[in-house]
Amino acid sequence: MRKWETPELIRITGPGSRSERRIVSYQAETPFDNIEGSHEYVALLAEALDEARRDVEAEIAAAERDRADRRKEALLLVSYNLAKLHLHITTSRRILNDLRSLRRLLLAERGLPVEEPGEITTGQEG
Repeated sequence: MRKWETPELIRITGPGSRSERRIVSYQAETPFDNIEGSHEYVALLAEALDEARRDVEAEIAAAERDRADRRKEALLLVSYNLAKLHLHITTSRRILNDLRSLRRLLLAERGLPVEEPGEITTGQEG
C-alpha cells in the first residue's frame, strides 16, 4: 500500500508554560488521509469513468445494429447515470484543487514550509 506524508501543525502546551507550535510529519495510512491522495484517487476514478462511458457508447451502437430496443434503453440509462457521475467527479476534482491551493496559501502566510507529497520535514515555529 502506498503511503502519503503531510505536515501537521500541532499546539503543545504544558502546565504553566506558554503554547508552542510545531510542524510534525504525519505518515498517512490510506490515500484519503490527505488532499493530494484524494485528488489522485479522484483523477484515477475519472479515467476509469471515461473508459466505461466509451464502452457503453459502443454497446449502444451494437444494440442499435441488433435492433435490441430494450437493451438500448437500458444502456442509455446507464450512459445518463455515467454522465451525471462524471459531472460529480469533475466537481470533486475542482473542489480538491481549491482546497489544495487554499492550504498552500495559508501555510505560506504563516511562514510554514509548503511540502509536496512524499517529503518528510519536522520543524518548529515559536
